[in-house]
Amino acid sequence: MNDPIGDMLTRIRNAQMRGKSTVVTPASKLRAWVLDVLADEGYIRGYEKITGKDGHPALEISLKYHDGTPVIREIKRVSKPGRRVYMGAKEIPLVRQGLGVSIVSTPKGVMSDAAARSANVGGEVLCTVF
Repeated sequence: MNDPIGDMLTRIRNAQMRGKSTVVTPASKLRAWVLDVLADEGYIRGYEKITGKDGHPALEISLKYHDGTPVIREIKRVSKPGRRVYMGAKEIPLVRQGLGVSIVSTPKGVMSDAAARSANVGGEVLCTVF
């Protein structure tokens, strides 16, 4: 697999289109950090570490819905393996005039765009969520 974060975002997107309550993805530290930001911002209920069917560690993500519609309307990968996107703290764009969130991998950890601006650190923009 070339893009594990992109794979996880696609699994979330597909599960929400089908109305699933949970989705399972292979476990990694970076995926868990991205899920921490999604949970803190209120886009997912949470996640827990489980053992997958094949015996490998996995993450079970609990998706969040409001009146039957998914809370995540749009989730896009920004920085891809073929083209990395790095931005300084002042360059990180607002997603939908501040209604959405960019997830940024910084030297101080993976955080939301607002947290990165307040900590005055830039980094790789992993994805945007609205």
